[in-house]
Amino acid sequence: MTNPPAPAMHSPERRPRLSDGPLGLRALPALSYNAHRALVLGLTFLAYALYHASRKPPSIVKRELARAWPPFADPALLGATDVAFLTSYSLGMFVAGHLGDRLDLRRFLAFGMVSGGAAVALFGAGYFLALHSLAFYVVAQVIAGLLQSTGWPSVVAIVGNWFCGRRRGLIMGIWNAHTSVGNITGSLVAAAMLGYGWGWSFVVPGGIIALGGVLVLFFLAPYPQCVGFGPSPIEPVTEESTTDGEDSSSSTAGGAGKDRRDAVGILKALAIPGVVIFALCLFFAKLVAYTFLYWLPFYLSQTDIGGEHMSAASAGYLSVLFDVGGIVGGILAGFISDQLNARATTAAVFMYLAIPSLFLFHAYGSISKVTNIGLMMISGLFVNGPYALITTAVSADLGTHKSLKGDSRALATVTAIIDGTGSLGAALGPFLTGFISRRGWDSVFVMLALCAFVAAVLLSSHVKTEIPQIIQKWKNWSTNMQNGHADSDVQPLLVEES
Repeated sequence: MTNPPAPAMHSPERRPRLSDGPLGLRALPALSYNAHRALVLGLTFLAYALYHASRKPPSIVKRELARAWPPFADPALLGATDVAFLTSYSLGMFVAGHLGDRLDLRRFLAFGMVSGGAAVALFGAGYFLALHSLAFYVVAQVIAGLLQSTGWPSVVAIVGNWFCGRRRGLIMGIWNAHTSVGNITGSLVAAAMLGYGWGWSFVVPGGIIALGGVLVLFFLAPYPQCVGFGPSPIEPVTEESTTDGEDSSSSTAGGAGKDRRDAVGILKALAIPGVVIFALCLFFAKLVAYTFLYWLPFYLSQTDIGGEHMSAASAGYLSVLFDVGGIVGGILAGFISDQLNARATTAAVFMYLAIPSLFLFHAYGSISKVTNIGLMMISGLFVNGPYALITTAVSADLGTHKSLKGDSRALATVTAIIDGTGSLGAALGPFLTGFISRRGWDSVFVMLALCAFVAAVLLSSHVKTEIPQIIQKWKNWSTNMQNGHADSDVQPLLVEES
């Protein structure tokens, strides 16, 4: 497999222009195009892993808050802080996406990380100040949600600017492991700090994400043009800037080389075929995923597993295995969808398979710790697989849809619409769980299974369109295998990125 060639703009006669690039990159030796892409992947992976790590403390400290910190003895009030964060996060997402297509993505992302980290630490400050006002914790979560909404539209747009072509599903599936890596890291850090007082479980992750924001500010190039691979991201594309046979539409994904005033509005983005359907699907898929994110450690601590109840810290450590399954699910979903060129079918099948896996986990996870771990990882695979696929490859595909004709920048806006709608579901799931869990966990898992079913059904029209294509690909593949050669259209991983 060969590496994809750098854009034609990069040649020995046209050296990279770093005057507008990040300060840290200016101090480094000149990097190749592929080296810059690797750095972008690494930094955006780190950035969003830290975002997710900073969201894990509430789930880890729930049992401590419910046990000894008024007014949180009522699980419904714990759910209220979750819904405060997620509602403000989802509403902020629509604004953040609109701004992300108009502002410098590097500074925008760095600002969100530093200020968002401070907001996370603010919640933990309640422990040190001995505050027992529900209003304080709700306001702290609202602020954190608004500031953290800057992250996802920014990182997806940046990666979309640097990566396009037929391997996008696999690349972004691997890259999207940052979600699970962040959840795992956040769980481990918050659980480790819990012994020193639950406030430290917020302060330490908040400080770490702020430091990550400084790295982003100094070393992240949001567009290839920032480091000399194409026209300046603030200059309109002209005939001169597309010489050497390079079409303006190929300078970056989504027309990032265009004047920022060409960024699309929300209504135009909603008109892109597939945006509304996938946004609604993500509403239900993310409801399921975030219910696990916020309530799984608490559920494990309340469940008799192999005849034993575990501590809050032990439940936090064990819950990370759900995200280990999620990493595999995200990569697998991306790979399969690339091979079949069928994003909707892949997501729908995963959601249908999530339904029996959820019931099996709830029914048999208490037999032993080994059984619990195995079923929890399988549930994580099927729950997080479609969630990862829709928020990455699908969003990037739609943000560079052919209907835009390469003349608008829509990556951050489309990403914000899809993930913002999904985040409304993410807010609803944990909130409902706080009330439904009073009846017992059976009712919670029924709710999750119904939501997974609705998410899959919503994609039916797209699945119906993709099935004939999948069948034709299978026939072509069988024919070519019989003839002793592989067809490049059937095996997209064997062709170079366009």
